[in-house]
Amino acid sequence: MRFTLIDRIIDLEPGVRITAVKTLSLGEEYLADHFPRFPVMPGVLMLEAMTQAGAWLIRAGEDFAHSIVVLKQAANVKYGQFVEPGQTLIVTAEILGHDDRETKLKASGRINGQVTVSARLVLERYNLADRNPDQADTDVAVKRELRKLFRTLRPAGSEARESSLSNPASGPSS
Repeated sequence: MRFTLIDRIIDLEPGVRITAVKTLSLGEEYLADHFPRFPVMPGVLMLEAMTQAGAWLIRAGEDFAHSIVVLKQAANVKYGQFVEPGQTLIVTAEILGHDDRETKLKASGRINGQVTVSARLVLERYNLADRNPDQADTDVAVKRELRKLFRTLRPAGSEARESSLSNPASGPSS
């Protein structure tokens, strides 16, 4: 991945749905070129954020069985508003169906409850060794690095912290 467009995974039901966040910073390198006087997240990167969220959903649901998860098709892509520096894009993806190589998802991005982007995605998943057995070691290395990044995006124990943050009554009483 050239750009990691997911900052944190805040909710995950492996194989079913995911919610992740991307907070747009003025320091994002592409903003210098993408409307310098009116910096906004390019639409293609909003689509990529949904793709990345969907890929994490697939990886978590399959215990990182595939080293490669890529966008094969995007349909019904709709953009609603700009994402500006300082705003947080809440990205959701839900699996609609899958077969042995492809997963169909419904995905969206929202800011303050307003839909910013939505699409139907088809992600293809495979291992490099499926096409070239000499690439098996590369698959292992890629999966290891993806697991490491996943632990950063969704640290162990984050579920308990998040539920107490979203529902203060479930936390310790004072």
